Amino acid sequence: MRKTYLDNNATTPLHPKVLEAMLPFYKELYGNPSSIHHFGREVSGAIADARHKAADLLGCDVSELYFTSGGTEADNLAVIGTAFANSEKGKHVITSPIEHHAVLEACHFLEKQGYEVTYLPVDSKGFVDPDELKKAIRKDTTVVSIMHINNETGVVQDIPALAKIAKESGVYFHTDAVQSAGKVPINLKEFGVDMLSASAHKINGPKGTGLIYIKKGTRIQRLAHGGSHESGMRAGTENVAGMIGMVKALEISCEMMDSELEKYGRYSSKLWDGLNEKLSDIVLNGPADERRLKNTLNISFKGIESEAILLNLDMLGIGVASGSACSSGSTEPSHVMLAMGVKPEIARGSVRISFGKFTTDEDIEYTLEQLPPVIERLRKMSPVA
Repeated sequence: MRKTYLDNNATTPLHPKVLEAMLPFYKELYGNPSSIHHFGREVSGAIADARHKAADLLGCDVSELYFTSGGTEADNLAVIGTAFANSEKGKHVITSPIEHHAVLEACHFLEKQGYEVTYLPVDSKGFVDPDELKKAIRKDTTVVSIMHINNETGVVQDIPALAKIAKESGVYFHTDAVQSAGKVPINLKEFGVDMLSASAHKINGPKGTGLIYIKKGTRIQRLAHGGSHESGMRAGTENVAGMIGMVKALEISCEMMDSELEKYGRYSSKLWDGLNEKLSDIVLNGPADERRLKNTLNISFKGIESEAILLNLDMLGIGVASGSACSSGSTEPSHVMLAMGVKPEIARGSVRISFGKFTTDEDIEYTLEQLPPVIERLRKMSPVA
């Protein structure tokens, strides 16, 4: 059976060159980077080199980058750490209802600590209105967190414009760039944010590694206590191989970015146009233009539920998703779809298809061959179709 992996927003396969870069740090370069002997120094030197490379790729100062255990920790540190460090100013936080659970649950935690959270509405395409942000900012607002590219729809928010509004009001701005760092150009000197989160395994790097950009002067409280690792920002012996692997993955992704974006555009158009030719009653969730990262297609198939689609495609060797991998155990409609005003019965039939570096033309052809018959068969079986 052919294996066709189209769930790259959930995770990506490790790039062979990334594995090659990581292996020495599991074998001969095993020293603790905090140790002063040469076993530790050669490893700490490798971390320093990797951090400089990441800073060059992202356009920031090397002292502004901190490695984490992944995007979730980075999001928590940005939202909770900034809120805690600035509580004397106020206890008001702003976000949107389409954020990843790493941000939403951090906000829910703050609410239990007595903070007030404003959830900005989004329009039918999934965009935050800058005017809504302006109206929501108060004297006691400390931090705004709006994701750059949505993991379920691929919607690209105008982060520089939103960050500018926050800056003009003296409010810190964080963006979850887990789905964008390494996929689209980001120059932090021009981006305007105070904090940015990224993750390695979304760009063919290792799982369990991420990073956070924290602009100089940002008041933020550490969450993990212990040693003085990562310049005192987070305690814990460094995941050296993960750090090296993440930066290598970021380097490869930046080098391939232009060709990959062109490929994603072709695949997105081919798959969407092909499905429209063969099927009726399908809806694209999100914009069709350049305001959506074309590696992501979120499609609702009216009259059937996504779980049935996923299971049938899985039996054919095709891997897709119905939303965020972090909420795959939930039977509720996607919170992103509902926030966009999609009716629950339509939202329940949404499928996310996401391309990656190793997606091929044959993958698209095979999916176009197999998906329409699956939909037609399920609709015949469905009592609501």
